[in-house]
Amino acid sequence: MAKRDLIDVSDLKKAEIDALIKEAGRLKNGSDDSTTLKGRALAMIFEKSSTRTRVSFEVGMYQLGGMAIFLNSMDMQLGRGETIADTARTISRYADGIMIRAFSHDDIVQCARYSSVPVINGLSDLSHPCQVLSDLFTVYEKKADYTGLTYAYVGDSNNVLNSWIEAAGIMGLHLRIATPAPYAPAEPILKKASSLGRGKIEISSDPVQAVRGADVIYTDVWVSMGQESAREEKLRAFSGFQINESLVRHANADAIVMHCLPAHRGEEITSEVLDGRQSVVFDQAENRLHVQKAILKLLMQ
Repeated sequence: MAKRDLIDVSDLKKAEIDALIKEAGRLKNGSDDSTTLKGRALAMIFEKSSTRTRVSFEVGMYQLGGMAIFLNSMDMQLGRGETIADTARTISRYADGIMIRAFSHDDIVQCARYSSVPVINGLSDLSHPCQVLSDLFTVYEKKADYTGLTYAYVGDSNNVLNSWIEAAGIMGLHLRIATPAPYAPAEPILKKASSLGRGKIEISSDPVQAVRGADVIYTDVWVSMGQESAREEKLRAFSGFQINESLVRHANADAIVMHCLPAHRGEEITSEVLDGRQSVVFDQAENRLHVQKAILKLLMQ
């Protein structure tokens, strides 16, 4: 069987995402899969710092009976100029899978191209598929479905939003996006989602319009890793896009509030909302573990 990679959400079909979410639920409910990946090893390459991605993959491999190896790029020959292609060729001789968290999306594409074992995108500047698959599982838990809902994403057009746009196209979701005009999603991302054919995506610069009647409210940091030099400019641009109690009141009364973390409390979201009764943020964080395990089983079993 040819090896499979997870570089973008669009690497999966709708039926596969449905099955992945059901499998995550089975795993979360305590099914014992402790020998599924017995004797298998996952190499984890990190160019960026990580909390949830690292811990969830490491614990997930352990719970499936395998092992995970943490590799900081600066401690590897990557940090001394070895190409990602040569690194992928070498590591895939030792390990049964590679998870890579990188700045450049092209580095992940290159890693997958030259690796002989499955490669998983643990985050790049362009996409964050594992996060959004976990988010869909969280919505499924809280709402008993993820279709027929209105999703409002308020904030920066970053890697998480790009993956949400892809998911909307695949799963047929209604996604409203509110972001300042200069920070609107890139046209190629929207065209790709449109080619997938099912979703309804609306873009505006009005957070109230996006949130009104929504079932799910989502945000992320305004200043992503590697963008620190633009911090002051982005804080000014996004000053009216904070998820606070006033904005949340425009959503449905049973709407859930999501954030992929880490959060900059007082910037893109207030502590009152993040810690409030509608927040499912830490359920999202936990669900990274269960969805990651389902992904590992799909690609490495």
